[in-house]
Amino acid sequence: MDRPEFLSQGEVARLFPVLATTSKEGRTTSIVLASLSKVEEFGAELLRSVGQRIGARSKIECYTEVVFRGQNPAPKDRPDGLIVIKTGARVWKALVEAKVGNSPLDADQVERYRGLAKQHGIDCVITISNQFATTPTNHPLPDVQKSRSKIPVYHWSWMFILTTADLLLSRKDVGDTDQEVLLEELWRFLSHESAGVKGFERMPPEWKALNSHISAGGRIAAKSPDAVTVLEAWHQETKDLSLILSRQTETVVHQKLSRKHMNDAAVRFKDELQRLRDHSQLFTLLEIPAAAAPLEVVADIPRRTIDVGMTLRAPEDKKSSTARLNWLLRQIKSEDTEHLHIRLNWPGRSEATQFPFAALKENPAICEDGKSGLQVFSFHVYFAKRLAGRFTQQANFISDLEEVVPAFYREIGQDLCAWKRPAPRIKEDHASAVEASADEAGVMPFEQ
Repeated sequence: MDRPEFLSQGEVARLFPVLATTSKEGRTTSIVLASLSKVEEFGAELLRSVGQRIGARSKIECYTEVVFRGQNPAPKDRPDGLIVIKTGARVWKALVEAKVGNSPLDADQVERYRGLAKQHGIDCVITISNQFATTPTNHPLPDVQKSRSKIPVYHWSWMFILTTADLLLSRKDVGDTDQEVLLEELWRFLSHESAGVKGFERMPPEWKALNSHISAGGRIAAKSPDAVTVLEAWHQETKDLSLILSRQTETVVHQKLSRKHMNDAAVRFKDELQRLRDHSQLFTLLEIPAAAAPLEVVADIPRRTIDVGMTLRAPEDKKSSTARLNWLLRQIKSEDTEHLHIRLNWPGRSEATQFPFAALKENPAICEDGKSGLQVFSFHVYFAKRLAGRFTQQANFISDLEEVVPAFYREIGQDLCAWKRPAPRIKEDHASAVEASADEAGVMPFEQ
C-alpha cells in the first residue's frame, strides 16, 4: 500500500503493531484502524456513522503516526491516524486523534488538527476517547462544538467501537469467516482492561455538591457551573447506558431526541438545563427497537430516586377502566414487582392516579375510585427505586442506575405490548345482504 503523497511519514495501521509497551494509545489505535480496513462490515458500520457509504468498489486505507510534507510538528501535535476511502475517482480523508484510559481530549489540539485538515485537503477530524457523545456529530467538548471552523469533527467513544463489534458478532453479520475471527480478536482485545477502554463510571464531584444544595432547599441558579457539569456528565452516562442496553439486547438502542435537539446540541443543553432547574430532575428517553414504548429514565434529586418506566396507550376497544387495566396487568408476569407502580392518566383536567402494582393486582377495580364516568387513556408502568444516601455518591449512583434500567426492561418492559386498533370487520347484516343480492343475480359475490 503506497503512502499518500501528501505525507512525509505514516505507517500502515497494523493488527500487530511493533511499539513500545508504554505506547498503549498508539497500539490500541493501530489495531482498531487496521480492523476497520480489514473487516468490511466493521469498517462500513463505523464509517456510516460519519456519513460515509462504503460500497463494493470502495477501498479503505488506514495509517498511524502521520506527518504531512513540509510539517515539523511537536510530538504532541502529530495526529494518531489517517483514514482514506477511495471509491472510483472520489477520495475522502479523515484525521484521527485518540486518547485512552483517563486521558481527555484537548479542544485546542483538535482545533490545530482542523487547521492541518484544511491546509491539506482533509475532509474531517475524528476523535476517539472514553468520553461519550449522543451521536458522532454531537462532540463531547463544547469548545469543539462552538468552533467556527468549517472542518467537521466527529466523535467515537471506545465503547461505541466495542459495541459496534459486539453487535456485528452477536448477529453474525460478518460474511467472511477469516474477517469474523479478526473481529472476535478485536472484541477480545478491547474488552481487556489493558486496552484502556472504559465505560462511564462516576459522576463528577459537583454531583454531591448539587445534591446538598437542593436537599437544603436551594434553587439551581441560571448559570450554575455545578449544574452544567452535572448535565454534561449525565449526557455521557446516558449514552453509555444506551450502549450497555445495545449489547444486552443485541440491537441498536438510541437516545430518543426531538428533531430540534438532534440538530442543535446547544438548544438541547439549554432546554435540559432548564428542566433540571425547574424540576431538579435528570431525564432521558431510550428507544429500543420493537419495544412497546421508549424507556423513560428519571433521576429525581429531591426524592433521591431513580424512576424507569414505559407509557402505554390504553386499549380503546374496552369500555371500562378496570377492563383496560386488566389488559395491562395480564402482560406483567414478573415476580420482581417490589418497586413497581402504575400511574393512570385520565382525560381532561382529571388528575393522574397511581397505585403500587400489588394493590392493583389484588383489586383492579380500585383504579376507578373517584373517576366515575371517566375512561383511563394511558398507563405509565415504572420502577421507583429509592437509593437514599447512595444516590449522592459519584460511583454508586452510576452503578445503581446501570443496574435498575436493564432490570426494569428485563423484568417488565420486554414483555409489554402496545395496543393497536383492531382492523374493521364486516357486519353480519351487511354480509347477508350482499350474499342475498348475489343469489338473486345468480353470481358469486366477488364476481359482481
